[in-house]
Amino acid sequence: MIVVCNHDSYFVQKKDAFSVMGFLPQQKIIVALRMHAYRAFAGQVDEITRMGKSTILESLMRFCGAIESIYTAKYLRKPTNMDLQRLLKKAEMRGFPRMIGSIDCMHWTWKNCPSAWQGTHGDKK
Repeated sequence: MIVVCNHDSYFVQKKDAFSVMGFLPQQKIIVALRMHAYRAFAGQVDEITRMGKSTILESLMRFCGAIESIYTAKYLRKPTNMDLQRLLKKAEMRGFPRMIGSIDCMHWTWKNCPSAWQGTHGDKK
């Protein structure tokens, strides 16, 4: 949370034109996290947070922009050859040889898969 607050001054509590303190940085970040976690839209979280829809949407956009700016270089980049080799080795140790991040590896038997989901991910192109 501190990294996001240091990255964007929007997430610093300020006084408005009437010298009333604005929302806390935690409130702005939590509303963005709630929208992501619950797949909610601004109208669903405005009563809980007591924020206007425009503030909620601004918080969401600023939060996503900050996360992208801060973490793109390290975590949201294309994997290097060394990363791929490490992932291939880890997947092979788990019984999935030559597989990189694919959940569509259906030659593997899903013995513990709930019967309602059985066959829902097979034959995807």
